Amino acid sequence: MQVWRQSGMAAGVALMLAALPLRAEVLVGHGISTFGDLKYPADFPHLSYVNPDAPKGGEIAIWAFGGFDSMNPYSIKGRAGALSSVFYESLMTGVADEVGAAYCLLCETIEYPPGREWVIFNLRPEARFSDGTPLTAEDVDFSYRTFLAKGLSDYRVVLSQQVDSAEVLGPHRIKFTFKPGFPTRDLIQEVAGLPILSKAQYESGNRDLEEGGMAPFLGSGQYLLDRVNVGQTLVYRRNPDYWGAHLPINRGRGNFDRIRVEYYADYAAAFEGFKGGSYTFRDEASSISWATGYDFPAVAAGHVRKVELPSGTKASGQAFIFNLRREKFADPRVREAIGLMFNFEWANATLFYGLYARIHSIWENTPLAAEGVPSPEELALLQPLVDEGLLPATILTEPAVMAPVSGDRQTDRGNLRRANDLLEAAGWTLGADGMRRNAAGETLRVEFLNDSQSFDRIILPYVENLRRAGIDAVHTRIDNAQMEARERPPAYDFDIVTGNARATELPGPELKQFYGSATADVSSFNLMGLKSPAVDRLIDAVIAAKTREDMTTATRALDRVLRAERFWVPQWFKDKHTVAYYDMFEHPETLPPYARGELDFWWFNADKAAALRAAGALR
Repeated sequence: MQVWRQSGMAAGVALMLAALPLRAEVLVGHGISTFGDLKYPADFPHLSYVNPDAPKGGEIAIWAFGGFDSMNPYSIKGRAGALSSVFYESLMTGVADEVGAAYCLLCETIEYPPGREWVIFNLRPEARFSDGTPLTAEDVDFSYRTFLAKGLSDYRVVLSQQVDSAEVLGPHRIKFTFKPGFPTRDLIQEVAGLPILSKAQYESGNRDLEEGGMAPFLGSGQYLLDRVNVGQTLVYRRNPDYWGAHLPINRGRGNFDRIRVEYYADYAAAFEGFKGGSYTFRDEASSISWATGYDFPAVAAGHVRKVELPSGTKASGQAFIFNLRREKFADPRVREAIGLMFNFEWANATLFYGLYARIHSIWENTPLAAEGVPSPEELALLQPLVDEGLLPATILTEPAVMAPVSGDRQTDRGNLRRANDLLEAAGWTLGADGMRRNAAGETLRVEFLNDSQSFDRIILPYVENLRRAGIDAVHTRIDNAQMEARERPPAYDFDIVTGNARATELPGPELKQFYGSATADVSSFNLMGLKSPAVDRLIDAVIAAKTREDMTTATRALDRVLRAERFWVPQWFKDKHTVAYYDMFEHPETLPPYARGELDFWWFNADKAAALRAAGALR
């Protein structure tokens, strides 16, 4: 009888267990990758592109344009100082030799199901803010809720779409649950990139994320604010008590004791400052300076190195950006006509010494750029949008839009004729005074806002070309504070400005900030104010892609449609870094493909610096 009861009890337990749902698999890791495996294992000693024994010390000095009146990079009020986000760390961080990967920084491990519907971050118990106070899950939860309610509006619009809840599970443990129906491929990396603020310091100091001010929030990063001369100089100093110095992901990084930023009103003044030794590292953006300006004594004496370093990064997307909120730009034929009148070939030969290549794609210099006519895989995404009337049928058969090619003369006559035909077809007729007017008698007035003296020589010939087509084009120089105010929401007070068509090497939810209809009137990134249901659908397809192949296909289709919108006149890029620096900095022999790294993993050679000072090369 005893045996029967035992076997009966065992059978009952087995039946009960069979009736319960199986516990879902939970993955635990030191990082996460969007597609495939991580490059670095859990026990990696350091990143492969750093010098793990790089010495600490010295100062590197760079320059910045214009001025600043705030140290809050998360507010639309004021102009934040350069590098003002350096104080803050996130739960995880990316690396410069791997796309789509994130590794634990403030966290020690993450837990998540295979479908990535939620994630738990297990924080490092030793993590500290720069004042020595512990960084806990309460601070992470507080930062999430603060960014959800305040600060950059486009950020919180996207964040509110993604995250359903945040739950503190313990002093060093927090769980984020994502909203059902939203693709989860990149969501762990998205929340893991949230800057973490100190709840105690924020509340005790009555701080406000939406306000400016010169006092930074308390962070946990490697650098502290050392000295400020408002609008002129910023100095950051390395925190000798930085909590994360021992981490493998930080080994060989954050090597300078000080990072100094000197502000200049224009590029010419900044170049003169560099020649005089006022700052020590220069990323040369001026082709004329690179080609003709580096003949000063410090270069001849070997005190300054002028070098070209390889770059594998995506082109910046630099372009003249239309404000699509303005009725005069509603007709794409008008935008195409304006684009035809920018002569890149002439500018590259005459102004840029042939140093640049033309940008055609949002994802220029990457495999994600659309080429030729759509592939069968792209057609599968585009055809339904055509069937619904969201896209013209020509998108299915015509090659991806390319920037026009011009001749050697400043005004290309063939492109001028094409522009004239487009403007006539759009209802802008040529009057006796040579100006085009619409049916209401208004001229097609186009104002180029510009806060950079070095861009005058680029915009003024463009304005002349446009006026030859009967467009009432003008160039307006303003200071950088005015530019900031006129570009940002809610003003959007401009016709055309120089900006960037933004994208990342691994596109995901950030596309909603850059090109989504929901952020068109609140975003600092969707500068053009693009509202396109077709673009919105393709962004969703990119985000939902489960394989790299599907993501590439969806991104190419999106790139094709974005280019067809003609919200930009693409400018130029170069596939190498042109830099000059005083010969007291060193870097690893092989640089990673996605970063130059001068403020990250370069280091200071004290002996070389002493020799430069002895020679009088430095101030």
